Amino acid sequence: MTEERLMLDKQKTLEKNYPFWPHLTDEEKKRLTENCVAKTYEKGEMIHRSEEQCKGAILLLDGQLRVYIVSEEGREITLFRIREGESCVMSASCLLDSIAFDMMIEAVQKTEALIIPVHVLHPVMEQNPYVGLYLYKAATERFSDVMWTIQQILFMGIDQRVAHFLWDESLHQGQEIAMTHDEIARYIGSAREVVSKVLKYLAEDGIVSLGRGKIRILDKKKLKELL
Repeated sequence: MTEERLMLDKQKTLEKNYPFWPHLTDEEKKRLTENCVAKTYEKGEMIHRSEEQCKGAILLLDGQLRVYIVSEEGREITLFRIREGESCVMSASCLLDSIAFDMMIEAVQKTEALIIPVHVLHPVMEQNPYVGLYLYKAATERFSDVMWTIQQILFMGIDQRVAHFLWDESLHQGQEIAMTHDEIARYIGSAREVVSKVLKYLAEDGIVSLGRGKIRILDKKKLKELL
């Protein structure tokens, strides 16, 4: 692929996914297009740690990212996930003065992404208010996801949390969910043994069937009644 064609493809991708694009000047569009970086992350690869310098805005072309926190005891709690076509602005949180957020970001599966580095994004944000508005709006929407996660942990029983997780995941993966009990436990902030016990009860009720590294939903009506 020629350099010119590569730049054109990058620009089309940025234009399609960032609503502030029409409000940029030609110079700003050129700066972002020429300096955004295509990256591939392998499954399990750590993309961002709280103590590291923030990377910038990450646009997912393919794959999935998990944003999570770790307690002092080492327990992981997944705050939200970022899927294909979505943008992660929390990895550019150093640009958002009023937001201080300790978090980790890892690739759930092999992931292709387009990154606008902080040193490129910052001057454009300073010059163009539409960029700043987008970043703050996107961050606010993600905090809504965080509040939903906290609400589940504080006010829902573990059986309801597992049911919610399976229901939401089925909307993306279908009836068969390729995921281990340990992965589900990390996503909902529980222990693997507890999740396994709940899944066993659901299997005994005929709601799901359990296989090695996968869970098949047999009765969506019954599962929905648990939500």
